[in-house]
Amino acid sequence: MDFSLTDEQRQFRGLARKFAEQTVRPIAAEADEREEVPWETLEKAHRIGLTNYYLPEDCGGGGVTSLLTKLLVDEELFWGCAGVGSILGATALCATPILLAGTEEQKRRYLSRFCDPGKVALGAFALTEPSAGSDLGGMTTRARRTRDGYVLNGQKIFITNGGIADIYVVFATVDASLKTKGITAFIVEKDWPGLMAGKKEKKLGLRASHTAALAFENVEVPLEDRLGAEGEGFQIAMRTFDITRTHVAIGSVGLARAAYEYALGYAQAREQFGAAIASFQAIAFMLADMATKIDAARLLAWRAAWLKDQGKLFTKEASMAKAFAADASMQVATDAVQILGGYGYMREYPVEKWMRDAKIMQIYEGTAQIQRLIIARQLTTPGKEMG
Repeated sequence: MDFSLTDEQRQFRGLARKFAEQTVRPIAAEADEREEVPWETLEKAHRIGLTNYYLPEDCGGGGVTSLLTKLLVDEELFWGCAGVGSILGATALCATPILLAGTEEQKRRYLSRFCDPGKVALGAFALTEPSAGSDLGGMTTRARRTRDGYVLNGQKIFITNGGIADIYVVFATVDASLKTKGITAFIVEKDWPGLMAGKKEKKLGLRASHTAALAFENVEVPLEDRLGAEGEGFQIAMRTFDITRTHVAIGSVGLARAAYEYALGYAQAREQFGAAIASFQAIAFMLADMATKIDAARLLAWRAAWLKDQGKLFTKEASMAKAFAADASMQVATDAVQILGGYGYMREYPVEKWMRDAKIMQIYEGTAQIQRLIIARQLTTPGKEMG
């Protein structure tokens, strides 16, 4: 296996790293404190192509199709601020099902909006409901067929970019008795009558991102804005998650790397009992475990991305990467706080933010427990093999 990167991949990683260091990291603490979307930072990212490089060239994007290349960018953005990374990630989460299942007309009409050089356009993925989180078969948002399309009624919660997105991919059931087989996907625009945003959530972490509920009251959706066929919504969502779970995995790596690097620097500078605390075995072993978990998580994410780039199945590997990386991120960030001791608990230092941000990695886009369920099913299904 060759771990070397292409020139293009190194260039994208360098671009993202410079942007994260010079533009994202300096505003991260303020955006977290104020719990506000840093629009100026998003506009800067848009100007240099970091919001749409993965979209097709004929839609105005950069035409990069390699998932591994995207992971290189995402790690750096999450190193800068997980909130900013999640805002951009939610737009990719919206664009991905359109890329996977959209018609050429849908791609041209909607993906090009994310590539308009004059405006930052955000997307959102509206799946979760009050009574349908991990159990999507319990979805109650209803899509009623009409002569010209569908009418949507229902509610979604915990939607990243909810209320500020320009384009939504919304999942609703055409027949609740069919459970997941009734779920259908639709593209909905922000200003369509009947689409209403709820209150902005106050969150433990990712405070720079905007999370809100959505309500659909007789939202009319033209037939041409159905994504895929009736009943294909669940499979479209699962295919999307295979891809975007690698984004969460590598985002966890970037976040963990930020916490580890800060803890390492602190441990090398902080002296107790006449020596740097990094020289004490108790601290040194913590740092060793942190670095090992970060490398292992990155390699799991890279493997999943490599399989995708080779056109191979990678559902199991994507879930392995997300489950391991999310757990590693939470542990590394917690250990970083521990290494700083009382200082780590203070908001004057950044490690407490990274610990707060890390928790969501074990929850969104499929909880840590759901990832293990997916992995176990893949392992015990006849014909499924490791790697």
